[in-house]
Amino acid sequence: MSKTKFAVGAIIGAVAGIVAGVLTAPKSGKETRADIKGKAAELKREAASRAEEIKDQSGQALEDVRGRIDEYKERGQSAIDDAKRDISGKR
Repeated sequence: MSKTKFAVGAIIGAVAGIVAGVLTAPKSGKETRADIKGKAAELKREAASRAEEIKDQSGQALEDVRGRIDEYKERGQSAIDDAKRDISGKR
């Protein structure tokens, strides 16, 4: 299972647990709505924070891949140049 699917499942589970806890608590409707609103805001902040972390990680991964591509491109070009020199030197 991918980390993303696990994270989404964990968030859904947390939300379900919070909602169940809030709805079964012996409070007035006004207090319950305030609790739900507060928890929703908290979860929104956490989701935004996690999304920013994932964005940063994916950006770093992209830069790493680009660096490797450039490295392999240089190696390939060097191998081609060496082969050309070998071929032209033997004739």
